[in-house]
Amino acid sequence: MADLSNLCLLLVILINFFALGSSRLAACIHAIALQGGILALLPLLAHGFSGHTLLLAAGAFTLKGVLIPWLLLRAMREVHIRREMEPLIGFVPTMLAGALATAGAFIFADLLPLAAGHQGGLFIPTSLATLLTGFLLLVSRRKAITQVVGYLILENGIFIFGILLAEAMPLMVEAGVLLDLLVGVFVMGIVIDQINREFSTLDTEQLSALKE
Repeated sequence: MADLSNLCLLLVILINFFALGSSRLAACIHAIALQGGILALLPLLAHGFSGHTLLLAAGAFTLKGVLIPWLLLRAMREVHIRREMEPLIGFVPTMLAGALATAGAFIFADLLPLAAGHQGGLFIPTSLATLLTGFLLLVSRRKAITQVVGYLILENGIFIFGILLAEAMPLMVEAGVLLDLLVGVFVMGIVIDQINREFSTLDTEQLSALKE
């Protein structure tokens, strides 16, 4: 199980880099759907099959792998936008920053005073690297949909870290986290629709016009 968990976590990191380097919104959304599906397997691989982990995996797959990507693809079709054309930071510099952030996450994780069962594992460094990847997408992209993708990847990093505590955390708390994610995406969908109605573009820099 440990080898399968590590393989899944390595795939999560590869998807992070794909999201940082891709300008195609549909490809990014499909990538986070795949990442959500992979993350849904981790509770089962890390803690075995039980009613608790099965519910957590089913909820994560439904929201992260199916429902939220479907909502984003629908929003993308409605606003008729396909690419992130002019990011605040170029795709290559963003990928380089992501590589540095990932390396820093692995170095920092080695310095943490972890429990014996978590030392040498990939959960914590992958969690930190995914958090930083999501933050990079949030601050380096102009399009609101891409920023939503960044928010989702950032939340995936939190989810990976939470898997380590899956046996200790009540199921209702974990369900609340997933519900918060869904509500956050709905709110961002409303914002995307309003930006597009007012400015006929999803470039978030246009929000500066509101101060006038």
